[in-house]
Amino acid sequence: MRSGMKITMFLPYAPDRRWHLASQAGVTHAVVKLASELTGRTPPWDYETLLEAQNRFHSAGLVLYGLEGDQFDMSRIKLGLKGREDDIVLYQEMIRNMGTLKIPLLCYNFMAGIGWYRTEHAAVTRGAARTTAFRIADLDLSDGRVLITREHLWQNYTWFLEKVLPVAEEVGVVLALHPDDPPLPFLGGYARIFCNADGFRKALTLSSSPAHQITFCQANFHLMGEDVPALIHEWSDRIAFYHFRDICGAADNFIETFHDDGQNNMVADLIALRQTGFSGPIRTDHAPFMAGEGETADGYGMLGHIFALGYLKGILASLDNQKDE
Repeated sequence: MRSGMKITMFLPYAPDRRWHLASQAGVTHAVVKLASELTGRTPPWDYETLLEAQNRFHSAGLVLYGLEGDQFDMSRIKLGLKGREDDIVLYQEMIRNMGTLKIPLLCYNFMAGIGWYRTEHAAVTRGAARTTAFRIADLDLSDGRVLITREHLWQNYTWFLEKVLPVAEEVGVVLALHPDDPPLPFLGGYARIFCNADGFRKALTLSSSPAHQITFCQANFHLMGEDVPALIHEWSDRIAFYHFRDICGAADNFIETFHDDGQNNMVADLIALRQTGFSGPIRTDHAPFMAGEGETADGYGMLGHIFALGYLKGILASLDNQKDE
């Protein structure tokens, strides 16, 4: 594709129908989560685990471009608990393995206690497709406990960066910070520090290392109420990975939609991204489950992603044609 962006998909560790469909839809690159509960193997601090995954994707004609999500239990690191020193050594080893195998991207988050969260997995959207939704009113938060403060979480995040960025920079791996999802300042008593653009601005001031970059998850920045095209230009030299999805609602009450059916101007966002000269991986993110895929959704129904890929590639091709004219 002339835009230069790498059409990417989050795919499972084990080859299946989704791998074939991804290739047929024009996906060239993959990201994967290799946590033991998904693979039955040692996490990717083990070199052989990572090498096997890379070889599997290579055999299918796909480039394993990165890892995404918590590859093992990060609770002690994020909460600052005893034993985090042991865990950070394993994290550093994982990064070194990625560098050795030339897997250049690690998409990570710093959501402590509660990670990606939805209150409903069978919400109904267009044509009775099933999707995920979040409503803060559905949660019981009445006890008012604070399990970690923003200040403590910032201390833990700063410690994390000090330990991992020198290793990542040395071996040529980019760490790309993902927003809190949902982007709320507190969830279930846990502070969340990457729920607005100012949190990212603060994070970026902690290091100018080329290994310290952003996963720009489009829908989350819209839920924050931010000017997404302006942010894309502001961080044009710090965006390493782009997640393409849409929603309807606000951060405390939203539903995930088909990519052409949300409330945001997806074309304007991609125009801004293209204007920056972005040539990294872009992946469709969180699509509804379509007919025959099940009554509950997790965002990774394949039919919804095939639709989203066509929508994404169509927009990018149209922008290319406009430039040619």
